[in-house]
Amino acid sequence: MPAFTRRHLGAVATALALTVAAPAATASATPDARAGLREVMFVGNNWDGTADVIRSTGDFARIGRIDVVPDRAERMAEINADPIKWIYFQAIRNGVGEGHDQLVDDMYSTPDGTSVVVSRPSFADVVSIDLTTGDIEWRFPVSGYRSDHMAVSPDGTRVAVSASTSNTVHVLDIETGDQVGSFATGDKPHENIFTRDGKYIWNMSIGEVNTALDAPWLDWTKGDRRITIVDARTYERVKVVDMRERLDAIGLGDHSDAVRPAVFSPDESKLYFQVSFFNGFFEYDVATDRITRTKTLPKNPATSEDRTTWVNDSRHHGLSMSPDGTKICVAGTMDDYATVVDRGTLQEGPLVSAAKPYWATVSGDGTHCVVSESGADRVTAIDFATGEKSVSVPVGDHPQRVRIGHVTAGWTGPSAR
Repeated sequence: MPAFTRRHLGAVATALALTVAAPAATASATPDARAGLREVMFVGNNWDGTADVIRSTGDFARIGRIDVVPDRAERMAEINADPIKWIYFQAIRNGVGEGHDQLVDDMYSTPDGTSVVVSRPSFADVVSIDLTTGDIEWRFPVSGYRSDHMAVSPDGTRVAVSASTSNTVHVLDIETGDQVGSFATGDKPHENIFTRDGKYIWNMSIGEVNTALDAPWLDWTKGDRRITIVDARTYERVKVVDMRERLDAIGLGDHSDAVRPAVFSPDESKLYFQVSFFNGFFEYDVATDRITRTKTLPKNPATSEDRTTWVNDSRHHGLSMSPDGTKICVAGTMDDYATVVDRGTLQEGPLVSAAKPYWATVSGDGTHCVVSESGADRVTAIDFATGEKSVSVPVGDHPQRVRIGHVTAGWTGPSAR
């Protein structure tokens, strides 16, 4: 390993190691943990263009709904007037959108609970929506033609958004929408994660996921897929991790190196991640820079083995971890189940039936994994302790991302819908 790489990996590992003794940063345990605010979950209904706001614990009942495309007519007029934008818009609809417009990918509330910031893939932008009026407060068009996953800084002041077609991550001031930085990534940037101390951003690029060149021997056609780690203050690149080398080192040269959803252990010494086409996940040790364990999960016998039928190259898509770091919740997207895995033994629990589960989040009190069932238009809470389903709640059309956030006390939504 070159000296430059060793030094910078060591810097990252040291910074993460300094956080081991500190308690993990988790969602607040009570709905009113912040003065005047109520903790909630935002559920993005991608094909609806809405976000449901549900309770973050207990029965997870819906509190209100937000229209995240109040400017839809204006955006469509712009797209229809520009042939290139129109081509990309149609490509998104007929590709990753499965015949639908992608109107909300990710969401985070502002620290004061008065607004929600939303990435809208088909409109290639990020907007801030006033939770009282439903009006758009600011809009940031991303570079290129599609916006995707976001991440919010630990202090809630900045939001990082992937611009899929320009191989760029923009970092925005969450209150104003002004860009405070940006950095280059691999092909098709996807997941973003701020480290708990706010010093680094990890971005995972997934490459081309809409081609039919899905056979393992054609994996090279998928593009430059890597983890890009940057300094979250200067946005300078600190390190690139190519999982191709790490997978080859453990004899898994036929596995994709496209890192999909990922989650850190509480002390951030381990990264757990999914890759395209794989029914399972990997454990990556940050300090030693290698994959240390592989977990293969059961296949659903009803799932076709034709990879071209798997949505956006996903087989499993969605990971979360219990606050104490003992359990990992997995969304088995194409296998139609979710399960809780013991982190120590890697033994899975009951396979909880779920229709195309697309994401996994931790409840506000840390006791449950909450998965979005995009094939059934509902979210389902699974008890970390037992691995059993607790409750399902109906939401809008094709729920995907689910995020913990806050609204003002007594909020019931800007719309009665």
